Amino acid sequence: MKHLIIVFFLVSLGLGTNAQSSKKKVVPNLVTFDQKRLHFGFLIGVNTMDFTIHHSGASTPENGNNPLYASVESLTPGINLGIVSSLRLNQNFNLRVLPGISFGQRNLSYIDENKVEKEDDLQIKSTFIEMPILIKYSSSRIKNYKPYLVAGINPRYDLAKSKQDGLALNKMDLYYEIGFGIDSYLNYFKLTTEFKISIGMFDVLNHEGTGDMVDLPYTQAIDKLTSNIFQLTFYFE
Repeated sequence: MKHLIIVFFLVSLGLGTNAQSSKKKVVPNLVTFDQKRLHFGFLIGVNTMDFTIHHSGASTPENGNNPLYASVESLTPGINLGIVSSLRLNQNFNLRVLPGISFGQRNLSYIDENKVEKEDDLQIKSTFIEMPILIKYSSSRIKNYKPYLVAGINPRYDLAKSKQDGLALNKMDLYYEIGFGIDSYLNYFKLTTEFKISIGMFDVLNHEGTGDMVDLPYTQAIDKLTSNIFQLTFYFE
């Protein structure tokens, strides 16, 4: 993901430098696009979901009185789809509401203090209904490109089952989001490429557990569990 950010930054820098230094006259596309008060579109993107884990250090008889420690061993690509509603507030600011759905998975691996790893990872699958509400700040347009920053909040509701393969999660969470992107004005529509980070505000772990004694060590090993999501999204408006 770090490499993805670096590549995106270099591409953005290259576009801006090229637009400023090119001596060829570029005819702007969609010159009246940003004058519209309200416009719509759709989005498609990829995501990776992660956890920030705070360990409790608790030991349970089910695990031989040894504390367990959890980690996300691998990031699994997911997909997000949605609808774009954008309201122009002034020359530089837009209010964006982006209702949609996203699919993803996180793989939790457990190890005890003796470095003995559990045989199977816990596969935590999520299907989120989401409603991002964002403020977009755009710079001045450079020919057919416009870089911007975006920030806001995103409530998400997980439609997946609450007791998932050893660990139970709460269905509702609220994220704050921050990102950056580039608007590209093409002949017939605007294509936007955006990278965004979502950070969950609440503890999503259901501390009551799944109700199965075999799963108890997985829950008791964690004191707090928060969610992080990284997204690369393409908007068509």
